[in-house]
Amino acid sequence: MAKILLVEDNEMNRDMLSRRLLRKGYEVVIAVDGQQGVDLAASEAPDVILMDMSLPIIDGWEATRRIKADPATQPIPVIALTAHAMAGDREQALGAGCNDYDTKPIELPRLLEKITAQLARVGKSAPAA
Repeated sequence: MAKILLVEDNEMNRDMLSRRLLRKGYEVVIAVDGQQGVDLAASEAPDVILMDMSLPIIDGWEATRRIKADPATQPIPVIALTAHAMAGDREQALGAGCNDYDTKPIELPRLLEKITAQLARVGKSAPAA
C-alpha cells in the first residue's frame, strides 16, 4: 500500500483530502505544520508527500528544501499544493525541490494522476482503482 504524507494546516482541506485518499486505497499520514512534515518525512518514509505551501512554523517552501537536503528523505517525491496560482509559483515550487505542483481547490482526478506519476517514477504502484 502506497503511503502518502499529507502536510496541510487547514482542517477542512486535510479531512476532505485524507478521506478521499483513504477511499482510493492509500495509507495517509498527516502533518499540520511544516516542521512536523519534515519530521514525519524522516520517521514515516512516505512514498509521496503532498505539501501545502502556506504552513505555520516553517512554510512548505522551507520544509521541502529541508526534506530535499536530507539524503534520507531527498528521493521522496513532493507535490506542492497551493492556492497561489500566480505566474512563477510553479517555478518557485520546482525550484524549492518539489517534483510537481497542483493548485487548490484540489481536483482529485488530476491530483491522483500526479500521485500515480510520481509513484511510478520511484518504482511504486498506485492502488487499483
